[in-house]
Amino acid sequence: MAELAEVTDQNFAAEVLQSDKPVIIDFWAEWCAPCRQIAPIIKDLADRYGDQVKIVKMDIDANPTTPGKYGIRAIPTILSFKGGQVVEQLQGARPKADFEAQVKNLL
Repeated sequence: MAELAEVTDQNFAAEVLQSDKPVIIDFWAEWCAPCRQIAPIIKDLADRYGDQVKIVKMDIDANPTTPGKYGIRAIPTILSFKGGQVVEQLQGARPKADFEAQVKNLL
């Protein structure tokens, strides 16, 4: 199982906005307990759907610009991008089915 790719403020446009596949990005931080709670779910989705959807993470402490641009005020926040545009947002620790539905909505 590969590690989830980490995107940064510097490579966000190339990795997410210009991606040829739909993208799900998990905005998280090391100190965030709900972020750690959903991490295995996000990892599982990346392992299962990675050939169809690009699933990445962004540490909001190390990369403050992008979360600010997208109005991320609470974490975890999971955004879905299609064609460089946000098409769905989930916030907080939720059941696996919610995240799975988010992936399926992109396909």
